[in-house]
Amino acid sequence: TVSSLVPLQSCQCLAWKPHPVRVWGDESQHVVAGYSDGTIRVFNISRTEMELKMHPHSASLTAIAYSTDGEMILSGGKDGLVAVSSPHTGLTVHVLAEHKGSPITTLQCTRKQYHDFGVEGGELWLASSSDRRVSVWASDWLKDKYELLDWLSFPAPDDPKGLDLPPSLAAFCPWEHGVLVYVGFGVQEEALFYSLCKKQVVRKVSLPAFATSLSLSPATPFMALGFGARLLRLQPCPAGAPQDYTGHDDAVELCRFSPSGRSLLTASHSALLVWELRGA
Repeated sequence: TVSSLVPLQSCQCLAWKPHPVRVWGDESQHVVAGYSDGTIRVFNISRTEMELKMHPHSASLTAIAYSTDGEMILSGGKDGLVAVSSPHTGLTVHVLAEHKGSPITTLQCTRKQYHDFGVEGGELWLASSSDRRVSVWASDWLKDKYELLDWLSFPAPDDPKGLDLPPSLAAFCPWEHGVLVYVGFGVQEEALFYSLCKKQVVRKVSLPAFATSLSLSPATPFMALGFGARLLRLQPCPAGAPQDYTGHDDAVELCRFSPSGRSLLTASHSALLVWELRGA
């Protein structure tokens, strides 16, 4: 394991480096991890060693992601700052403060055609924070360009005192171009489908409770949602009867589809489950 390489620090988030289409071997087995001391570490899994350490944050890391080509690392902190760093030079090339003051809960990148949405850049990425805000950016890493494409703020009633609120989570929709999905504490218990082209919510899916985790299948129009009542739901989109499953011992805090969409990983406090999705 690589955990012994970082004593006295808590790993808060991690992401696998994307594989180039032509490469699938030990040399490309890398993960990036964010820690409670504000550091980022890149590990080579096959050699069980740390290759790079960076310190772009002064606060604990709460979210991390690779760009789609693996050439940049995006990291978000408890203080709401988002850093863009190069795993080649170890330097932080840009810091964005638009979410300052609220912990970053999600970072995700996706490819786009260069002039999609009337802006330059080949990468689209989003950041969400615990105050129910989502920013969507178009970036050209080589030119160090970051253009804010959209800024979303989702309404909610007054925060109930003494209760832990569900996280604010967002993800690009793999099967619906220019659409993102949002779940979080709000007026209703639902998943919202927002169109970046129309600048509005185009669809709502009712949920049994506020979701604690979210993942969208890259292969079929399904989303996986975890809930605090030890429930996992597979929801067909845009409509259809949901499939509910139990088996966890606590809130389902993590859902992740595999790149093929044929498997689903879910995690709770002391259980890690892998689901095989038949017909996916």
